[in-house]
Order: sequence, then C-alpha cells, then structure tokens
Amino acid sequence: MVPGVTATAPTAPPEEPPPSGTAAPGAGGPGEITGPEAPATPDERRRLRFCRRFGFTGSLLMAVGALGCGAAPASAYNPVLGVRVLGLPARLPTVSLTLAYVGMGMVVLAWLWLGRLAWPGRVRLSVRQLTRILVMWAAPLAVAPPLFSTDVYGYLSQSEVVSRGFDPYVYGAAQALGLDDPLVASIPTIWRTTPSPYGPGFLTFGRLVTAIAGDDIVLGVYLHRVLALVGIGLVIWAAPHLARRAGVEPIAALWLAVSPLVLFHLVSGIHNDAIMLGVVFFGLEMGFRKGWFLGALIIGLGASGKIPAILALAFLAAHVARERCLAAGRDPRGRDGLVALVGWGALVTATGLGVVVAVSVLSGLGFGWIAALSVPNLLRSWLSVTTDLGVLGGQIGIALGLGDHTDAVLSLTRSAGLGVSALVCALLVLAVVRGRLHPVAGVAYGFGAVFLAGPVLHPWYLLWLMVPLAASVTAPRIRGAAVAICAAVALLVPPTGNDFTFRAYQLPMAIFAALAVAVVPLLAARGNIPRIPPRRDPAPVAPEPEEVS
Repeated sequence: MVPGVTATAPTAPPEEPPPSGTAAPGAGGPGEITGPEAPATPDERRRLRFCRRFGFTGSLLMAVGALGCGAAPASAYNPVLGVRVLGLPARLPTVSLTLAYVGMGMVVLAWLWLGRLAWPGRVRLSVRQLTRILVMWAAPLAVAPPLFSTDVYGYLSQSEVVSRGFDPYVYGAAQALGLDDPLVASIPTIWRTTPSPYGPGFLTFGRLVTAIAGDDIVLGVYLHRVLALVGIGLVIWAAPHLARRAGVEPIAALWLAVSPLVLFHLVSGIHNDAIMLGVVFFGLEMGFRKGWFLGALIIGLGASGKIPAILALAFLAAHVARERCLAAGRDPRGRDGLVALVGWGALVTATGLGVVVAVSVLSGLGFGWIAALSVPNLLRSWLSVTTDLGVLGGQIGIALGLGDHTDAVLSLTRSAGLGVSALVCALLVLAVVRGRLHPVAGVAYGFGAVFLAGPVLHPWYLLWLMVPLAASVTAPRIRGAAVAICAAVALLVPPTGNDFTFRAYQLPMAIFAALAVAVVPLLAARGNIPRIPPRRDPAPVAPEPEEVS
C-alpha cells in the first residue's frame, strides 16, 4: 500500500444529530456552515474575512500590474496604450512589475493561511464557501490582460491558420499569415515559424473562437479565457467528488487542487491545460459514476487536445479490470488480474483513441499532429531534469575536448526519461489493479512521472500531478510537500508576459521594490491571520454513487 493513499472510499455511518447548542447545517444561509466545521467565534470569522480580502487585494494588484507588464498584444495593436489611466501602467513597467510581485506574494500567503482552515482534520469551511473565495480571487485576473505567458496569442494565430485553410501541422503562423499580421507580431520569435503542437480537438475549439472574434484580438483573448474558466470549473466540480472516492476530505482536496498555480497560470496565463485538465478529470469522475465507456469518450476528447491526457485511460482501465475481477469472484492480484487488465485496457484505450481518431478526421486536420508532438522539444526547459542532464553532458564533452555533442546527449537523456516514465506508469497501473493504489492517485503519480521525466517541463505542467494528488492522497508529508512546491513554483515565474529581453535589469529592481513594499501588507496582517484550529477526527466521507455497468 502506498503511504497516505486509500484504495477504497469508506462508507458513511448513520448521520448523527448536531451537538447541543449547535445550529443545523445550512442555518447560516446558502453554502454556510454554522456547525462544528464553521468559524465558530467572531474572532475566527473576522480572521477569515481578512484572509479573503487580503487575497482579493493581491489579485487586484496583479490585475493593475498586468496593464503594464502583462502579455498585451504588439504595441501597434495594444488597445490601452494612450488611454488615460488605463495606459499609465504601460509607461511605468517597473512599477507595474512591483505591483504584480506584491500581489503574487499576497495571494500565495492568503492561500496558505486559508489552508489552515482546509487542512485534513482541521476543516472549518464548506466547499461552497471555499469556492466563493477562490472565485473572488480569480475575478480580477479574469478581466485583466494575461500575465506570465504569451501562449494565448499562439493559440489565436494557429487557429487563424486553420481558418484560412492552411495545415497548422505544416505551416507556422508567420508562413501562413505573414510577419505583419498582428497575431504573429504578438508571439515569441521562436514559435512564429513552427507548426502547431496541439491536437485537433483544441484547434477545433480555436477555430470557433476565431469565427466569433474575427480580427478582434482582445475578444479572442477573452474567449480563450472563457474556455480556461470552463475547464477550471470542471476541476472545481470534479475534485471534491474524486476526493470522496479516495477517502479524502473534499474541502482539503479543493483547496490544494485550486492553488496559486491555477490562478496565475490557468486563469491569468490562459494556458490550454485548463480545459484539458477539466475535461480529463470530469471524464474520470463520469467513468467512475456512469461507467467506463462514457469516461473513455470524455477522456479521449481531452486527449484530442493534448495527447498526454490519454494516460488517464490506463488507470480507468485498471480500475475497471479490478472491479470486474472482484465482481466475478476472482483475485485481481494474480494472473486473473493481468488477463482482465489486458482485455479491459485494450477496450478502454481503443475507445479513447477512437475519439481522437474521429476528431482528427471530422475536423479535417488529419494526423499531422503526431509529427508535431516534437515541436515543444525545440525549447530547452531548465526545469526538465532530462534536459538539464543532456545539456550538462554536452558541456562536459566540450570541456574534455570531445566536441559539442549536446544534441546527441539530449536525445539519449530524453529517451531514457521517457523509458523510465513508461516503466513507472506500468508499475502504477499494476498497483491499481492489485488494490494497492487508488486509481486517482495512480493518475497523479503517472502524470508526475511523465512530465517530470519529460523533455519539457513548465510550471503549470505540475498541475497534472497536483490536481489528482490533492483528491487522492492523505499522507501529511506528501500533502505538505505538494503545498510547498505549489507556493514556491507560483513565485518562481516572473509575471512579465511582455518581452523584457533588453531590459532585464527591471526585474531585480522590481523584486527589491516589492520586498520593500510588502512590509505594508505584512504589518496589516499582524493579529489577523487565521489561527490553526484544534485537530479533530476527520468526518466520515460519504461515498459517491456506484459505477453503472
């Protein structure tokens, strides 16, 4: 048994009446808890209000900073330049960066403080209360220009390539649209001539966005953000349900699943991982609830946008194989389990891949996406262990006078990383079949192995690990490590969005200024931070509906 991971969800005991003197749940209004899980004293409620407002203020500062340092379109097409008040931050980029950094720190701190009230065994919030707080923090970022990344302009340009009848897996944006196109001018140079690395499912959504937005870049950005918010909404819905299946408190799962990484890189950064994450985890829940076929169809739809999502099918198949063995009175830990895994694995995978094939054909985009899967490898990601080892090996060769063989070493280390991740995933699938690992935890560790050992690792890729881990792991050390990683990585990426290549000196200036300014909100927080509630035995987690055969 993997530490901290439950293999089956416990059943709920008969409901007991509330203690004497405690209001019944719901008495405080919709979504409020006034029983033993709620902030019970005026002081606790005051501290919770401060935490909520502290995070919202940080989000507002980030939104204001985004007007000056965010990923706005190319200067000639930036709608806020020259506009009174709104155009001022763009003329003060260092000040804008400082505001964004201060806001980032405030959001991360508020999220950590909120975690004191959402930690397993110390929960003092309801799912609805927590959801409202997270939505409140996300709102300013949802209306501000993108931060952290210009990828959304890449999505728009590649969708425009499709709309004009070009093959996005053959032609780059610059080749199909021309260098003078405003969308091409808004994306980094390295990606202007490369084919699209995204699957036909996502580009089909993008083509719809282009049909609605036309030449309006700002509208196109907001439509892609709507897609991202839909995906995050699916995560918010699925995380508590998946958590109940794994015996994890839903509130604790939701708090860790919707971390600052989600707010910064999915809400603000508008990465398409948001919609794909939402679809995949919605598919997992539907697979557990309504049967494997529906789950495989939905996961296949998500994989048609980002093919690594297909990995979730393996763990859905492992779950089905185990359940069928147990239903037939066979032992899934032996040969019967392996036979069932092979059979159900082939069936579930074929169903999911069938959706990918259908989307590829019906969209008219074909299968060029297979060759384009290597496009992201053009970037040497310093967060990727296999890439770092390859670069290090190349540099050692140069130092020893053997010549520059960095590309060859990179190919070896990256291939080895993929082999290791495949082996890890196979072992995890077997653990699920044998009942030693919950399938949602298997998904978490599987995605973690694929992305951590992969050739490219961006900070938001960690969400493919963190979201299912939040809903399936109870071990305090593992959850504590996940919290630390989320908080640290959220502060790791500069909130630039814009190109600071020739004015990088502004970044350290903004960081030092932010550290100085941060004294003010920290002083305001004295005496207002939520206290750690006394530990109690976690309430029994009610089981989710049984799977429909």
